[in-house]
Amino acid sequence: QVQLVESGGGLVQPGGSLRLSCAASGFTFSSYAMSWYRQTPGKERELVATISTAGFSTTYTNSMKGRFTISRDNAKNTVYLQMNSLKPEDTAVYYCNVRLFPRNYWGQGTQVTVSS
Repeated sequence: QVQLVESGGGLVQPGGSLRLSCAASGFTFSSYAMSWYRQTPGKERELVATISTAGFSTTYTNSMKGRFTISRDNAKNTVYLQMNSLKPEDTAVYYCNVRLFPRNYWGQGTQVTVSS
């Protein structure tokens, strides 16, 4: 079965960095685009970034552009999110996502808290 397991979240000071990882299994990882989303209480889940199958194409939500970098290692079935210059408003639970039509699959999420 499809499994997505995120890791790497934690508490970081404003201006700091974190790298999130998502280990995938149960499907042919290299054949699917992967995405990161985030969610704060009371708000809808928000797309952060998407990466194409081979990693040559990436897209970002405007507020993350230039600060976040999505990447993938198809040999390790893992997608990453490097987050730099973190702001308190980046505090959220971050989720890994893959769409295997017609269904979306999600990991359990990893909490990122940006606070001094």
